[in-house]
Amino acid sequence: MGTEVFAKDIMVSDFDTINYNAPVETAIKMIFSGKIRNTGDKTTSLMVINELNHFVGIVTMFDILYNLRPGFLNYGVDGRDISWMGLIQQCKKELIKKQVRDIMSSEIVGALPDEHLMIILDRMVKNKYHRLPVLGNNEPIGIVYISDIYFHLFAREGLVNQRKA
Repeated sequence: MGTEVFAKDIMVSDFDTINYNAPVETAIKMIFSGKIRNTGDKTTSLMVINELNHFVGIVTMFDILYNLRPGFLNYGVDGRDISWMGLIQQCKKELIKKQVRDIMSSEIVGALPDEHLMIILDRMVKNKYHRLPVLGNNEPIGIVYISDIYFHLFAREGLVNQRKA
């Protein structure tokens, strides 16, 4: 790489947000019809904001599926001896009664626009993050995806053929 690369250089600035008071059903629909990024990857998360447009968390497809599961699975029950007939439908009904704030990931560390790519990559790898919001004055201004870092480091440098978008 010939030039220094920062969060602002690779962040996606066209991202979806959702209010933390929105119904989970809205988040499900928005993620289902997520945007296709330049890398060809589909977005499977939403930045969660409050009424002041401040970043308060992320809700992902993983968060939704995790919270779809019946609570007893969190207590060491492996689920093999469970009769699942009708239970999945009941779990869906319970899930869509919730609000985004009930299921979102809120302990998220963000990045600043001028943070170096390798600092961001290190933070993401150490924390096993797939995405990192880029924040300015507590408001989301972009998001860096691990797949976009991979794309930037290898496809743009000619190590692999770029996808046709």
